Amino acid sequence: MTERTQRRLAAIVSADVVGYSRLMGADEAGTLAAMRAHRTELWNPLIEQYGGRVVGTAGDSLLIEYASAVAAVESSVAVQRGMIERNADVPENRHMLLRIGVNIGEVVIDGDDIFGDGINVAARLQAIADSGGIAISGNIHEQVSGKLNVAFSDDGEHEVKNIDRPVRVWRWSPKAQITAGDTAGADQLLPLPDKPSIAVLPFDNMSGDPEQEYFSDGMTEDIITELSRFRNFHVIARNSTFTYKGQAVDIKKVGQELGVRYVLEGSVRKAGSRVRITAQLIEAATSKHVWAERYDRELIDIFDLQDEITGTIASAVLPAFETAELRRIDHVRPENLDAWELTLQASYQNNKGTRKGFAAARELVERAITIDPHNVQALALLSYCITWQVVMSYSTSPEEDMEKGIAGARRALELDPSNAVALRSLSGHLLLSWR
Repeated sequence: MTERTQRRLAAIVSADVVGYSRLMGADEAGTLAAMRAHRTELWNPLIEQYGGRVVGTAGDSLLIEYASAVAAVESSVAVQRGMIERNADVPENRHMLLRIGVNIGEVVIDGDDIFGDGINVAARLQAIADSGGIAISGNIHEQVSGKLNVAFSDDGEHEVKNIDRPVRVWRWSPKAQITAGDTAGADQLLPLPDKPSIAVLPFDNMSGDPEQEYFSDGMTEDIITELSRFRNFHVIARNSTFTYKGQAVDIKKVGQELGVRYVLEGSVRKAGSRVRITAQLIEAATSKHVWAERYDRELIDIFDLQDEITGTIASAVLPAFETAELRRIDHVRPENLDAWELTLQASYQNNKGTRKGFAAARELVERAITIDPHNVQALALLSYCITWQVVMSYSTSPEEDMEKGIAGARRALELDPSNAVALRSLSGHLLLSWR
């Protein structure tokens, strides 16, 4: 008689050390000693405390099984917070940062080992998590929502390698905007993600007609959906932003409560067959207007109008967003720039289309990849930059650069198969090399 396959539902945590190869290359003995200390003194005790079981280790990675989604997330957050304290007295170039992915799903039991798609999804989430952060699946978020004093930002749906369905991703990051000395209620302030983030507040219905609420709400929801298509920033979910509907809001407070750097607000006013829609993008910390626009239209087909205005606003917000970010990081010391900020500066230099611009862009984006080897935007931009260096005959080693460009694009597409920059760059490289 064939032995029946054993299965069970489990919460899976996949953890990996960011830049492990770089750390080992700089100081192998020191890195191994630090790893042992972290595992013995922090990771293993917390895993045991929350009822976890280590089911796989490979160099710098861990695979852990939990019976509870809540325990898996609590343990992961505790580990990341513990690592912040342990890194505090260590030089920045020796910081050991973890990237963690958490998923729940049915697993197949084989002795002490487990297998299944649930594990694969956890590993893919880990690959796209922020450095020092956590990425959880939508299924996990549903399980822990309202049960933990831990805030996650909605990053929308992602296509991940070898998984035939999009995965909803929610992110946690230790970075928080808390006013100095303001510790009261600090646990309620949400952390800022590594990438810039935006909240779209419900558009105000200024028509004086309650029946027009559906139009202003629909406009808000469509803009949230449209902005979520961009991978350059995090967009807060509708359920979080609509709690502010009908309220007079303090933008700075909204930024702190939702953990966002930018807030988009607006209004809809209908009079007869005409409608006026306004929108403003505001930097939450300073309450400064980054961008504002007004749209006056004839209300002929409501759905066509919503589609037009939604697309127009989303297309205008992205460049305004990036311009504001460039202005902000212009005041940050170069050695303190994170991977996202370096990539943004690299994009600016790359767009100059000059020999000097491409060289500067390449240097910046290579620094970004050193900090975060899983940064899809950086990998794709490096490949794109190299393409143009070869095309414009700026490269001194075109064959070697072509190989680097192809490798960068393929790695980016492994992490994000729909990345347009990587697809465009890879096609250019393959065309140039006649592959």
